[in-house]
Amino acid sequence: MSAAENPGDLFNVKKVRRLIELMKEHDLSEIDLKQADHRVRIKRGGEVIATHSAPTIQTAARSAGAAGATAPQPAADAGMLMIKSPMVGTFYKASGPDAAPFAKVGDRIGPEKTVCIIEAMKVFNEIPAGVSGQIVAILVENGAAVEFGQPLIKVDPGA
Repeated sequence: MSAAENPGDLFNVKKVRRLIELMKEHDLSEIDLKQADHRVRIKRGGEVIATHSAPTIQTAARSAGAAGATAPQPAADAGMLMIKSPMVGTFYKASGPDAAPFAKVGDRIGPEKTVCIIEAMKVFNEIPAGVSGQIVAILVENGAAVEFGQPLIKVDPGA
């Protein structure tokens, strides 16, 4: 059985075509899916990007180069880690309106600690920290829309 015929394969041509049909039907501009170590990101206009999954954590020093001209990073941010959004969706600090937040500024976290939820296409995805350290800042408001790769939480790994 070839990869194109495997019904569980994310890269099955029939499934990709069905995703494109759903995008048109629901007027979506982008779909971003992950299966094991593989990822498919489809943007309207025919661009299809298939890549091997990479960690969504980046140091503040590396991300400062992209935003350096408009928002210079203070020296205090050097060595900080950013927990970034692995998908497009809506950011939530807690599992419900009356629930305690998963993480707060000042909390010490480990890699497996759930720090937030991102809702994408009516699916609530728990986001693990992926790093150890102390939360220095939560960069997104509860209920805000987030983009793929957007910094969500700043962590000091040395604290």
